[in-house]
Amino acid sequence: MLSRLLSVTFDAHDTARVAQFWADMLGREAVEDAGGLLLPGGDTQLGIRFAPSGVEPAGPYRRMHLHLTSASHADQQHIVTTAVKLGAGHLDVGQRPEEGHVVLADPEGNEFCVIAPGNAFLAGCGPLGELACDGTRELGLFWSEALGWPLVWDQDEETAIQSPHGGTKVAWGGPPLDPKEVPNRQRFDLAPTGGDQHAEVDRLVSLGATRLEVAADGTVVLADPDGNEFCVRGT
Repeated sequence: MLSRLLSVTFDAHDTARVAQFWADMLGREAVEDAGGLLLPGGDTQLGIRFAPSGVEPAGPYRRMHLHLTSASHADQQHIVTTAVKLGAGHLDVGQRPEEGHVVLADPEGNEFCVIAPGNAFLAGCGPLGELACDGTRELGLFWSEALGWPLVWDQDEETAIQSPHGGTKVAWGGPPLDPKEVPNRQRFDLAPTGGDQHAEVDRLVSLGATRLEVAADGTVVLADPDGNEFCVRGT
């Protein structure tokens, strides 16, 4: 049995605003589900969910951040201009002009990048090219096993995986990691492909996850080998 990645979930103070922002950016429709507002993905594009949280955004947040691709320099500029009109802001995280990407924050402070055209690593990955995460090499290997997604990059402590169908890549930048002091605002939501939640939780624990709690709706909350929370939903 393997887990199916339902979405990456972002806690949000104003779910309607940030969900509409990303719906407009990605050309998707936001739909209500039990966890909040979901922008469904598919076999090749990652789903994104915005879950209600009472915590006000307190500045840029980047433990996980999205990379959007562009087809040309004019297209990149159009994406940036559109994002700013919809409520995004520019960020300076030490990027150099020659790197070519533009760093922004969405209305909830979640960092994302608009990547310059011609990026070979993200070629063919679609408009949502990558979810870039903080994490060790061990974490990349864990998620490769958990999801059954092959490693497409494993070099200098950096790893990346991709669905066998292609599309959005998920990557981890390697150490050093920022200290983790509170639960993450961003996390993976999974469902067991065979429908047996308990057996899947046991399998994930055998791969290196840690049990944390069972939520009121029966969702099991685990921590990955780096201590990041993620959820395994029932049927």
